[in-house]
Amino acid sequence: MSRSSAPSNSLLGFRVRLSRATRDFFFIKIQYIVSELPNHPEMKITQVTSKSLLRKFINFPYTLYKNDPVWVPPLKSEVRGQFDSKRNPTLDHCEYSLFILEDDKRVAGRIAAFTDTIALESWKEKIGLFGYYECIDDIRASKLLLDTACEWLKSRGMKEMRGPWSFVSQEWGLVIEGFTPSPTVMAPYNPPYYIEHLTSYGLVKVKDLLVYYMSVSEGYQIPERILTLTDDVVKRYGIKTRRVDMKNYDREVSAVIELSNTSLIDNWGYTSVTREEAEAIARDLKPIIQPKCVVFAEDRDGRPIGFAITIPDINTLIRGMKGSLLPFGWIKLLLGLPKLRNYRLFALGVIPEYHGKGVDSLLYRAIYNELYTPETFLEINYVLEDNAPMNNAINKLNAKPLRRYRIYQKEI
Repeated sequence: MSRSSAPSNSLLGFRVRLSRATRDFFFIKIQYIVSELPNHPEMKITQVTSKSLLRKFINFPYTLYKNDPVWVPPLKSEVRGQFDSKRNPTLDHCEYSLFILEDDKRVAGRIAAFTDTIALESWKEKIGLFGYYECIDDIRASKLLLDTACEWLKSRGMKEMRGPWSFVSQEWGLVIEGFTPSPTVMAPYNPPYYIEHLTSYGLVKVKDLLVYYMSVSEGYQIPERILTLTDDVVKRYGIKTRRVDMKNYDREVSAVIELSNTSLIDNWGYTSVTREEAEAIARDLKPIIQPKCVVFAEDRDGRPIGFAITIPDINTLIRGMKGSLLPFGWIKLLLGLPKLRNYRLFALGVIPEYHGKGVDSLLYRAIYNELYTPETFLEINYVLEDNAPMNNAINKLNAKPLRRYRIYQKEI
């Protein structure tokens, strides 16, 4: 039997001969393919128990979204404040834990699991919450994070897991429709693949939150029928609207607390606002709020019966600041605030005895008139999908749909 200078190999029962050059080519190709295969060392969940770990928790989105043109980096000082009980009194009635997921010593995800004693008392159900969810596009990583939150909630006796939620009022939900334009101030944002992350874990829809907008530059005007309706409301009930009185800011905050807890208490997911929480929100908003942005409705006797709060959308100013006002971002913010024409309608409420009487439409009209310029853009964020009176009023105003958030829930 002759000997070959090149090794022979068996392939499907046939003997083949490979030259040295061919053998070297395949060896290099196999090395390349192997090097391109995903390398997943053991992923590790770590509970946040130190300032350095909290820094990693807070900083992760700034890495995850650094090439995402839609995401607006929030100011890190504001984000840190959400986890500081001295600045965020919501933490006074929450038990929580924060977790980060590391893959080969690099942060690959994060999640918070928490219970809220006021929510538990209000909802009368053992519903635990998860939030601050951020993750690379990896189902295994996602499952580890959600498993961690689930087990933490189960250990506290919870029967349901709901989210995404947060320690900040009105920052709930996962974007499922309308990923552009960029989110407005204090509004969540996420990539589309998060939908698969949550649904593949068995989380299902419990409620959708709707977002609408009005754009004067696109030709928006208050419909004539709304002008007629609201004129009639004023005449019939003697209702008038007025701006917030900044000289009596504390008194006005008290009025908002009372109106909120009276008008919104039956809304799904709502929990009573404590005085400390309201004062903290008022304190944080005071530097950017403008008198024209807050409107009260009052009856014939001057009693407040409704309110509307809009916030200037500072996201249009801070998007390029990478989460910091230093060194010169604060100048841009200071000079830019008076010129802002984009707003978020943050809250609107009317006490029950005036429901169905057109007071909500009157407040929308008042806010529109206060904020009107040829460039005004108002985002109504957000409205419960099954709040028929509110959605009907907004549709009659000819506001356009912009975005949809979803709250998920799962039995655990």
